[in-house]
Amino acid sequence: MFEHRRQVAFHEVDAAGIVFFPWFHVYLHEAMDAFFGGLEGGYARLINERRVGLPAVRLVSDFRAPLRYGDTVAVRVEATRVGERSLSLRYAFFRDGGGEVAAFEQVVVATDLARMCSVPLPEDVRSVALAHLA
Repeated sequence: MFEHRRQVAFHEVDAAGIVFFPWFHVYLHEAMDAFFGGLEGGYARLINERRVGLPAVRLVSDFRAPLRYGDTVAVRVEATRVGERSLSLRYAFFRDGGGEVAAFEQVVVATDLARMCSVPLPEDVRSVALAHLA
């Protein structure tokens, strides 16, 4: 299992003083970027130079408790399925000193960004996912 940590910023909370729910999607993407950060050149090279993207085709959210400004959150990422052209990822969000606050299930598809069509998962992407398979 891979873990990415970050602190909730002031501008991410709403009038109720809790993280506005779309920010969880930003946190999720930051965690995915870090998850694939071990690729040669990182996730940025995969997108910018190799022109292979991993767009989400399915995203299921389950919110359990609020996060507030200043909280530190750990996002734990694991692959739950590795297919030929797609993979499923699970993200579990934990507040420091507390329990799980949210969970997401995501399916991404390897995509040739020039042609906007699915392609087989690159072997290095597959290896990262398999290294963190639940």
